[in-house]
Amino acid sequence: MNIFLHTEKCSNSTIDLYLPVVKSHFITLTIVSLLKVCVCSIVFFSTIAACAQDSTAIAEAAYTKSITERSAKIIQTLAINDSIQYQQVLSILVQQYRNINQAQQVQKNAVTAMKQQAAEAAEIATQIKQTEMLKATQMEQFHQAFIAQLTPLVSEKQLELIKDGITYRIFPITYAAYLDMIPTLNDAQKVKIFEWLKEARELAMDGESSEKKHAVFGKFKGRINNYLSSEGYDLKKETTDWQLRIKARNATK
Repeated sequence: MNIFLHTEKCSNSTIDLYLPVVKSHFITLTIVSLLKVCVCSIVFFSTIAACAQDSTAIAEAAYTKSITERSAKIIQTLAINDSIQYQQVLSILVQQYRNINQAQQVQKNAVTAMKQQAAEAAEIATQIKQTEMLKATQMEQFHQAFIAQLTPLVSEKQLELIKDGITYRIFPITYAAYLDMIPTLNDAQKVKIFEWLKEARELAMDGESSEKKHAVFGKFKGRINNYLSSEGYDLKKETTDWQLRIKARNATK
C-alpha cells in the first residue's frame, strides 16, 4: 500500500514509524545542499584568487620586460662586445631598477597603513617622516652596491654613460645649456655648475620616476641660478639673449 496515497487510513503508530524516515531524508537533503553551497563557494573564491595571481604575474612580467628594455637601451651606448659582460651589466641594471621600485612600494604601503590608523595627525606625520628616512638609507645602500658591482665590469667613461642613461642625460644637456647661455662664465663658475649638476645626477639616479629625477635637477638648477645671480648675472637678460642666438643659428641651417 502506498502510504502517501492513504495516509488518512494510517494509524498513529504508522505515522510515528515513518516520521523519523522523513526527518532523516530532510536532514540529508539539507546537508547535501549546504555541501554544494560550500563547494561552490570554495570554487568561486579559488577562482578569484587564481585570477588575482594571474593578474599579478602578468603585471610583474610586463614590468620586467619594461626595465629590461630600458636597461638594454642604456647599455647599447657602452659598446660592449663581450656577451657575458653584457649580460652581467644588464642584470645589475635591471636589479637596480627593481630595488628602487620595491623600496618605493614598501614605503608607499607603509604610509597608506599609517594614514588609516586612528592616530593624531602629528603622530602620523612623524611616522611618515621616519619611513622616508628609512627609505633614504636603503636607497643609499642600493646606490653604493650598484656602483660597486659595476666598477669591475665597466670603465669610468662607461659608468658615466650608465649614470647619464638612467637620468635621461639631464646632466650633460643642462651643463652645455648653461655654457651656451652664458659664454662669459669663468672657470671657477663652470666648475661650480658642473659639480652641482653632477651631485644632482647621483641623487636623481635613485628616483623611482621621471618626475622625481627631474625634480632633483630642478632643485639644483634653482641653486645654480641663485649662485649666478649673486655673481652679478642678469639671468632674465641672459636667457633672452640666448634664445635670440639660438633663433639666429637655426635660421642659418
